[in-house]
Amino acid sequence: MTINEIQDEIIEEFLELDDWMDRYQLLIDMGNDQPSLPEKYKTEQNLIDGCQSRVWLQADLVDGHVHFQAESDALIVKGIVTLLLRVLNDQTPKDILDADLYFIEQIGLREHLSPTRSNGLLAMLKQMKMYALAYCQIKN
Repeated sequence: MTINEIQDEIIEEFLELDDWMDRYQLLIDMGNDQPSLPEKYKTEQNLIDGCQSRVWLQADLVDGHVHFQAESDALIVKGIVTLLLRVLNDQTPKDILDADLYFIEQIGLREHLSPTRSNGLLAMLKQMKMYALAYCQIKN
């Protein structure tokens, strides 16, 4: 699936829920369904700066695609990182760099996050794009 197809799928899932408490629960459920990050990746190097909670992000280039793994110690943040993984995981570095992540606005996520969680979301996105940029340069 393309990044935009995945985003459209997420938008559809969230817009089926009218209440933001239900949407938060969906985020929490998504995070709970995400496999745990292996302990060997829970290192200082993989911690994302700018997040109030602890968020670890591991990225590897596999067959020309960036494979992300992540985890957080906070329920909603784990759900947010799970959403980002769903959209960007196993995409090419170029597609990640070129992606317009419109789903964040369309599901109302940014406006329903506290300022610290919103900053964390931006920090996670920035780190994922930095990995993509690094892997793009390695390929060339």
